[in-house]
Amino acid sequence: MNKVIFATGNEHKMVEIRMILEDLGMQVLSQREAGIAADIVEDGSTFEENALIKATKIAELAHGMDVYKEAVVLADDSGLEIDCLNKEPGIYSARYMGENTSYDIKNQTLLNRLDGVPDDERTARFVCAIAAVFPDGTAEVVRGTMEGIIGHEIVGENGFGYDPIFFLPQFGMTSAQLSPEKKNELSHRGEGLRKMRSVIESKMLG
Repeated sequence: MNKVIFATGNEHKMVEIRMILEDLGMQVLSQREAGIAADIVEDGSTFEENALIKATKIAELAHGMDVYKEAVVLADDSGLEIDCLNKEPGIYSARYMGENTSYDIKNQTLLNRLDGVPDDERTARFVCAIAAVFPDGTAEVVRGTMEGIIGHEIVGENGFGYDPIFFLPQFGMTSAQLSPEKKNELSHRGEGLRKMRSVIESKMLG
């Protein structure tokens, strides 16, 4: 069976990834499950550049191992862009206020920064760039987005990260209140994974 290695140790993320790729006919492993460790400096200036940096580094290690030499290596870089904050936190979303700062604190800080800003100026989006490096050394990068606004309070238990402040007006709830199935249907990562799934099917299974 062909394998997919996703360059993350984030189990929340892996749940979403597996739900979308589960019937691809390929074993889906996290970087941690594959036993691959690497310190990667994400010094790109865009989500796409950072995703490709991660995928390329992990692919170099994976493709040097017999068990993974035919694996597809995926990596993503994702984050939140808030328009009225000059698209902050952007590519620094995971590192905003420090990597060890809880998202409760990060989310409350962003709500405080937007205090008094009307809804029509609170537009924001989640962005997810996904890069793939294939066994032949070629690479592809796709992007998915989810549009919404920043809410006025932290609400919802289903998501993680910035989900509890990301409000979807058309559904009247935050992305942390969506069911996992609905979130995968709508989310930036879901859109990106479906695009990448098509690329993998075309290149590896077509």
